Formats: sequence, structure tokens, C-alpha cells
Amino acid sequence: MPFVLRRLGFFVVTFWAAVSLNFLIPRLMPGNPVQALEAEHPHLNPQAIHALTVLLGGGYQGGLVSQYFAYWERVLTLNFGISITTSFGTSVTSMVLHALPWTVGLVGVTTILAFLLGTLIGLVSAWRRGTWLDSALPPIFVITSAFPYFWFGLILIYVFAIRLGIFPQEGAYNFLNDTPGLNWHYLVDVFEHAVLPGLTILLTAIGGWILTMRNNVITVMADDYVRTARAMGLKPWRIMWAYVGRNAVLPNLAGFAMSLGFVVSGAIVVEYVFNYPGLGTLLLTAVQGLDYPVMQALFLLITVAVLFSVLAADVVTAIIDPRTRQAG
Repeated sequence: MPFVLRRLGFFVVTFWAAVSLNFLIPRLMPGNPVQALEAEHPHLNPQAIHALTVLLGGGYQGGLVSQYFAYWERVLTLNFGISITTSFGTSVTSMVLHALPWTVGLVGVTTILAFLLGTLIGLVSAWRRGTWLDSALPPIFVITSAFPYFWFGLILIYVFAIRLGIFPQEGAYNFLNDTPGLNWHYLVDVFEHAVLPGLTILLTAIGGWILTMRNNVITVMADDYVRTARAMGLKPWRIMWAYVGRNAVLPNLAGFAMSLGFVVSGAIVVEYVFNYPGLGTLLLTAVQGLDYPVMQALFLLITVAVLFSVLAADVVTAIIDPRTRQAG
């Protein structure tokens, strides 16, 4: 329990610092959203400019401190204002909530699959070091991981969408023929649209997990307790899972937590190549259009997701490895 409380304290302090920086950085930047709108619409009259200033949060009475506490109130109530250029007048919260399920469903699932499959392949290949399995699978997946996201995605589009016509080449579903809802035709269409981008992320991410897990397993297999387990006559599969695998996966948990936390930012390049309506596409559009409210909300969401993922990884590590719960 003390270990968890210490990590929760770290989480609270880091969250406060992230929200504070998210408040200060846009205010330290030159210009403001109203000036950006004035540049696009030079014929705005002073009354319209004043109304936009109030609408976009520039009409606060008081100094920076009162604005800071007002910003905290909006963060805690999930009120991030309205979009400026991406979809003017639309609530930022509704835009994020609309794009979030697509990114979590695509990038989240493929990230977890890449970690699980990479960990399993790395464990088995290191356990059977020197066999054809160890000689074939790790090099193949490490090579696929060296390819850029966009290049691999374009190859998959050309082969499976254009040449063979098996899968769609863009979008999340066929909005002309499908009605969103819990019906079989719509769900199948969503799955078909997610195959190529999901495969792109999976094949370009799995190699790193295979390589790190394989190296961890080889290191752990040289420890004394593994030799003792062999000398006791324990079954090889039990040694592999309960002794070697359990300890070799510990260094990977922190990296997996970080990658899982960044799921909410979306695989920007992949979503752009496949025109997928996730958070990555939304973030790219917001940056290109200088949509500060959307960028603020997404940056804060990414920070909170990473913090929660790291906290969960710390708790899991403490459960698996009792040494982390002991005070120094």
C-alpha cells in the first residue's frame, strides 16, 4: 500500500504540472486565436472581434491567477471550449469523444496485440535459441519494423486494396451505404476498414518487442535460480513461463505503458495515409489550422493517458515483483 500511495502522489504532482504547462504555454505564444481568424477574415468589424474574443475565452475579468483557476474549473468539468478552425463553433469535448473510440479501437488493440505477440515470440525464440524458429521469426519481424509507417501502409494499399480489391483503402466505414449502429453489416464493414491500418501498425511495431524480450530472456536464463529450477527437475514449460518469462517481461512493462499511453494520440501517419477519423487525424488538422483549444485538449488527454498507463504498469510490476514494494 505505501508503494501505491507514493505512486499516486507522483501522479497528482505530475498531473498538476501538466495542466499548468498546458495553461501557460499557449499564453506565452505570440498572437491569439482571434488574430488568426482576423487574418483569414480581414473584414471583421470591431463588434465581431469583441464577440469572438469573449466566445473564445479572452473575456475574463482579472489577472492571470483568476484565469488559471477558471481553467482548472473547465478542465475538471471537461469543458475545453469550442473549435476555432477545425470545425468552428463545435464543442472540443464532443470532437474528441467522437474521434477517441476510433483511435482506441484501432491503435489500442493493435498496440496490445503487438506487445503480446512480440513478447510471446521473443520468449519462445530465446528459449529455443539456435533452432529454425529463432533464426527465422525475429529477423523477419525486425526487418518489417524498420520500414516507415507510411511506406508499409502504401504497399498494403497497393497490394490488397488496389490490385486485389480485398480490403477498402481509406476511411473507417462506408458512410454512403452503412448506418452506424450495432448491426452486423456495419460492424463487419468497420472491421474490414481497420484491417490494413491495423496490420500496418502491428507489423511495424512487433519487431521491437520481439528483440527486447528475446534479449531479456537470454539474460534471465543465465541466472542461478533458473539453473536451480532445472536441477530440481521442474518441467521446461513451467520454467519458461513461471520463472524466465515472468522476470524477463518486467523491463518491458514500462515501455509498454508508455506506448499504451500514447495510443490516444493516434498513429498520426497511419491515420493520415488511410484517412482514418481518429485522434491522430484530429491532432494533425488542429496543428495545421492553429486550433489551440483542440490542441490543448488533445495534449492534456495524451498526458493523462500516459500517467494512468505508467501508474498501472507500476502497480502490475509491484504485484509481479515484490522487490519493488520494499523501501530502499
